[in-house]
Amino acid sequence: MTGPDARASVEAIFREERGLLLAALVRRFGDLDLAEEVASDAIEAALVHWPVRGVPPSPGAWLMTTARRRAVDRLRRDKAYAARLALLQVEAERAGPVPAADPGGGLPDERLQLFFTCAHPALDAEDRTALTLRCLAGLTTPEVARSFLVPTATMAKRIVRAKHRIRTARIPFRVPGPDELPARLPGVLQVLYSIFTEGYAAARGDLAEEAVRLARILHRLLPDERETAGLLALLLLTHARHAARLAPDGGLLLLDEQDRARWDRALIDEGRGLAEESLTGGAPGPYGAARPRSPRCTTRHRTSRPPTGRRSSRCTTSCSR
Repeated sequence: MTGPDARASVEAIFREERGLLLAALVRRFGDLDLAEEVASDAIEAALVHWPVRGVPPSPGAWLMTTARRRAVDRLRRDKAYAARLALLQVEAERAGPVPAADPGGGLPDERLQLFFTCAHPALDAEDRTALTLRCLAGLTTPEVARSFLVPTATMAKRIVRAKHRIRTARIPFRVPGPDELPARLPGVLQVLYSIFTEGYAAARGDLAEEAVRLARILHRLLPDERETAGLLALLLLTHARHAARLAPDGGLLLLDEQDRARWDRALIDEGRGLAEESLTGGAPGPYGAARPRSPRCTTRHRTSRPPTGRRSSRCTTSCSR
């Protein structure tokens, strides 16, 4: 594949691979700034070479190799920076071994560590959301700024501040242990819920869909946590109605005014299954409480406040059988 098709392909691959690539680079070098810099360099190289030479059989491995070489070059030029990263790497290795690469040539999936780093309680709440959008969703700084309705310069300072906090506080790039997970997971879920509600309230379907995509990733990485299933169910059952929410003039339609034929039945069915999944195993949490009251609910909804303090959609009365 070459030419314009290759450019479109690399952009699609970048969207899917960026979180994987960035997480693997942070784990390898212990620095988020360096990881972002060399990941961007690798993508730029791909945009130059792939349209001419074609997309390689293992795009993720190609990007990782290119990014790693750029990082090594940078560290060779800056000995002090390399020494500091070496110290951070020793500390990271004490926290846990570096996972082996995928034998199939793909990147190891270390995004779970990145989720917990971006949503660390040492960071301000808005900084957690901004950093998650930047690092895991792959949004540019101007795109993140538009999501928050703030100037790009303000958002750039916020992201820099969050990265500085991670570096100076030596926030570890790791998944919390079993004793820490119950206290830390709600913070990650709240970030994703905030992203979704910001997109839904502003009728920003792209932002809401990105929250759903990240929630899917988190659920895949933590399949035994009922709260990840509960959050994803809540997002899917709410997002299933997005196509029917707006009138032709752009105004919001109340539930009774919506054309239910435009509801996404596939999302509703998936949400039902996840709601059932969230009912089993583990102690109930806020997203278990915020999920639809019946896993078979597909109609009559009202707006209410779940225990998270944000607005969400909940089923009330009429359920399909």
